[in-house]
Amino acid sequence: MMMLRIRSRDGLERVTADGAHITVSQLKTLIEDQLQIPLHSQTLSTNRDLLLAKTPSDLLAFTDLSDPNLRLSSLNLGHGSMLYLAYEGERTIRGGPAVTPAGSFGRKMTVDDLIARQMRVTRQDKSHCDSVSFDRDCANAFQHHVNESLAFAVKRGGFMYGTVTEEGQVEVDFIYEPPQQGTESNLILMRDAEEEKRVDAIALGLGMRRVGFIFNQTVMQDKTEYTLSNLEVLQAAELHAESELQEWVTAVVKLEVNEDGGADVHFEAFQMSDMCIRLFKEGWFETEVGPDDDPKLSKMKKEVVVGVKDVKEVDNDFFLVVIKILDHQGPLSSTFPIENRSIRATMRALKTHLDRAKSLALVKRISDFHLLLYVAQFLDVSSDVPALAECVRLQSPIPEGYALLIESMANTC
Repeated sequence: MMMLRIRSRDGLERVTADGAHITVSQLKTLIEDQLQIPLHSQTLSTNRDLLLAKTPSDLLAFTDLSDPNLRLSSLNLGHGSMLYLAYEGERTIRGGPAVTPAGSFGRKMTVDDLIARQMRVTRQDKSHCDSVSFDRDCANAFQHHVNESLAFAVKRGGFMYGTVTEEGQVEVDFIYEPPQQGTESNLILMRDAEEEKRVDAIALGLGMRRVGFIFNQTVMQDKTEYTLSNLEVLQAAELHAESELQEWVTAVVKLEVNEDGGADVHFEAFQMSDMCIRLFKEGWFETEVGPDDDPKLSKMKKEVVVGVKDVKEVDNDFFLVVIKILDHQGPLSSTFPIENRSIRATMRALKTHLDRAKSLALVKRISDFHLLLYVAQFLDVSSDVPALAECVRLQSPIPEGYALLIESMANTC
């Protein structure tokens, strides 16, 4: 016997088959029988981008499993392999709970029962954010640190800053890494309110704002069973709810084994669903997670409706809306030492950075968020910091007072 993992808009499910010798047609029949998804409405692929398809014409691009006579063994699929499934319409789930009569001839419904009926958790198909585009330098600086310095052994996170277009496209131009403590499975942010004021003042001058949160998963996490763990869902929901930004993005950096047995760094981006944020804001999530709790399930304080069942544990995938990822070259560099890492920024680092490109105008040399944050601690946060950042945004000459301060700082080492 062989087990295949099937990920669809409904989350992660499993299908049992006789072995890898079966054909695609036979697999679809098994899916229809075991998951109650009509054969004619199924589109299967080994490509996770299938879950991003929004129209029937988009589905036509995924042809790797379109041949009904193709054997799974020819694609090196075996026990535990992951396949992606898109389907149209609704599905009927077998084995739902027996109907309990309510009202004058049966059990009376309480107020909590009525509220739970309204809290119906379904897969949200459409995100409020059309796409997220990462500045190549800031994305590379983050992934290089978690890969080369941390070896994906502990978690690391940062707030993403950039812009949101009228069409709902998010562009990330820098990542601020707050004080934090990362372990194999948890990320504790030790946020510094004064530092965050300086960060927001810089963003204001640059015409940017906080647009999301990025973190890495560790090699110790068993990511084959879930996309985000229950702890990660809680943290992502908390930060999303705090932001009040409809287009807020949660991004994940992970290490995945490739076909050659090597490891590739991989980025994924999501939005937490509207229902997830509502449940978090209204206090439905159990926020205490024990060591024996299943990481792929989020616990609720009261029952919610998933499919036709009243449950107190929800598959985390129901709370995720996948977003496509793009990249671009933004206006800032990311070569100055990054805040709150083991190697601290110093006056000598400032001098080295400025001397590296002496032929360029000063405004070009300070067009680095991490440098601006270092300098900002010596400036007035309400006036000087946004003014200096605005010079960077406009690429206009740095006023003499600011220029003298920066040069004197660099020369004190």
